[in-house]
Amino acid sequence: MSSEEILINVTPRETRVAVIDHGFLQECHIERTSKKGKVGNIYLGKVVRVLPGMQAAFIDIGLNKAVFLHASDIHDPTLNNDPISENKEIKSIEKLITNNQLICVQVFKDEIGTKGARVTTQLSLPSRYLVYLPYDSDIGVSLRIEEEAERDRLKKILELNSATGFIIRTAAEGVEEAVLIEEKKYLEKLWQEVSSDIKKAKSSQLIYEDYSLMLRSIRDLSDVDTKSIKIDSLEGFKKAQEFAQKFVPALAPKIELYMGKRALFDLYQTEEEIQKALDRKVLLKSGGYLVIDQTEALTTIDINTGAFVGTKNLEETLFKTNLEAASQIARQLRLRNIGGIIIIDFIDMEKEEHKTQVMNELEKSMSVSASKYKIGTFSPLGLVELSRKRIRESLKDQLCEACQVCAGKGSVKSTETICLEIYREIIKAHQAFSASGYLVLCHESIVNRMLEEETVLLESLENMVGRPIKFQAEQLYQQENYDVVLR
Repeated sequence: MSSEEILINVTPRETRVAVIDHGFLQECHIERTSKKGKVGNIYLGKVVRVLPGMQAAFIDIGLNKAVFLHASDIHDPTLNNDPISENKEIKSIEKLITNNQLICVQVFKDEIGTKGARVTTQLSLPSRYLVYLPYDSDIGVSLRIEEEAERDRLKKILELNSATGFIIRTAAEGVEEAVLIEEKKYLEKLWQEVSSDIKKAKSSQLIYEDYSLMLRSIRDLSDVDTKSIKIDSLEGFKKAQEFAQKFVPALAPKIELYMGKRALFDLYQTEEEIQKALDRKVLLKSGGYLVIDQTEALTTIDINTGAFVGTKNLEETLFKTNLEAASQIARQLRLRNIGGIIIIDFIDMEKEEHKTQVMNELEKSMSVSASKYKIGTFSPLGLVELSRKRIRESLKDQLCEACQVCAGKGSVKSTETICLEIYREIIKAHQAFSASGYLVLCHESIVNRMLEEETVLLESLENMVGRPIKFQAEQLYQQENYDVVLR
């Protein structure tokens, strides 16, 4: 029996979903009313700017920021560029769309950092077991359904009963034909409604909105083997039950209303694990640790042995640390929802056999996640590069903002550096102005250093300018802030 549980915490302004497996937090998803994700939503938009040099265009869909449409994401019925095909031909963007044209698009990647949302005209409608592709005719089957006989069975069901395209999702494995046909009919009916709304629309507007995070989680994250789905809101519980009865009857009995005295996210130390997922440092059971640094361009992960000294020899110690790190890295990427380019600096190992085992463990651990990924090999410098598909902001980006003190740099100038800056500033002031003395307004740590550790520096400065210099601590100043006042 599966040990996977889903916890759904609902408040008026925020919904949080935690996926627990074997007692450990594996995924965390957050949706706030102030910043709801747009992935899956369909809009009628207006082309505001075509960029031939980038083979792309910006589309106004009625949001604060125009969205980005690349030529490869434009459906062209004259070419084989459906989402299932690997061989896509791309026409010039200018031959596909023009300025001021009204166009129907669907968001497939949310706005992340300074990058706007990305959209496609290759529309799709997902449900529990299927994804409906109204503009295509091919039937695709999830690669995670590995048994060939089952893949053939599922494909034949759709081929015999549909003239349009479908993707058969992983959750469809083992599902009866009648259930799939019923869901197919629902999606076709839904598309008729969406298609009708598209034809009626006259300006940039929302045409179709995907389900809330709570319902998407029941649709996308759970399966028949899920042990339980606990929801701490009566209203949310009722909506979830209604949704499950309609689309996934087998899950309905597993949806529970949680009324325990402890907060739902205190179970399995979920709150604590979320806080840990915001830290740079991740401790390993062996005593080693990871250091994870996220930047806009890429994420780097460094592995260290830390307190782990092993029991045999150095090579064995390094191998065991890397092996444990490979598994933990996959979990952290999934938990923190880190995507894009990731560079892993494993500890150097001599034996090729050990390198192979570490890569196998990384591949095995990464395969658990539904996100698409690619893993490279060890580079000559001992680095491993991997990419992971990112469609929404990372956990850190959702919960945090740039530090107002360091402006996101992750560091501030030392007290010694600031003291020397003040020294130079007073010399410049003395050369430019006439003053009877100087008052320095600064952070308390600077005052303490200047009057305790830099007394020689201060004395030489006063002798040089021939004027008294006073320091005053200001509560509202940060360590890098200071002002030199002429008296």
